[in-house]
Amino acid sequence: MRILIKIGGSLLDDPDSRLRLAREIASVAGPPKFETVIVHGGGKQMTRFLAERGVESHFINGLRVSTPEIMDAVVKVFAGSVNTQLVAAFRAAGASPVGLTGLDAGLVDAEILNPALGQVGKPACSEARLLELLVEASYLPVVACLAGDAHGAIFNVNADQMATALASSFRVSKLVFLTDVDGVRDGAGVTREVLTAADASGLISGGVATGGMQAKLEAAMLALHTGVKEVLIAPGAKPDVLGLLFDGSRIGTRLVLQSKTV
Repeated sequence: MRILIKIGGSLLDDPDSRLRLAREIASVAGPPKFETVIVHGGGKQMTRFLAERGVESHFINGLRVSTPEIMDAVVKVFAGSVNTQLVAAFRAAGASPVGLTGLDAGLVDAEILNPALGQVGKPACSEARLLELLVEASYLPVVACLAGDAHGAIFNVNADQMATALASSFRVSKLVFLTDVDGVRDGAGVTREVLTAADASGLISGGVATGGMQAKLEAAMLALHTGVKEVLIAPGAKPDVLGLLFDGSRIGTRLVLQSKTV
């Protein structure tokens, strides 16, 4: 079975958290368990890097305006420090990680999302052949959320969207979002165990899911509609979160296309 795990939020920021997650992922990655790909963001590290240099971050609908100055920092942080630290954690956990971005071998090509956002891109296509080669050779791909195009452009891409694009092209069965929250909450504040795509759409249209959770649900719905069997949104800070998820424990929220697949 193939899985893709997206790691974000404060989970990437703390060395102990990185190493714990790396150990848990390394224990299930590769035969005979799961062929695994990792995608990561790093927005908190990005904001801190810019603030330390006196550069103010500007956002439109939750997306960072990415000027040439910002893009220089994006490359240094996402493809540099964050990716390297995560790769190092996986090495310490006994895995064979390979640090990548969406630019490598055209893993993810993107196009301008909104001119007002600068070099923020949305995935346009994904080519998973490099992932196939690496996974078959027992390597663990660790992909930073940068994309490109055939003309040499570099784009800052939302990590949830990057994960969805790669999950679809790599034909995974499960897409896992490890986050800072317990799962998806409904209007009453209750964490839902299972949501259909229609349920998720209703939470967005009803104004219940906003901001980062809205982005995750939109990415999850796209993944479900492009062949991913289920999407799991779960608290990455919980010890043995992957073991609990794959053992069928009631943790986080599981999203499926239709209720009959539950």
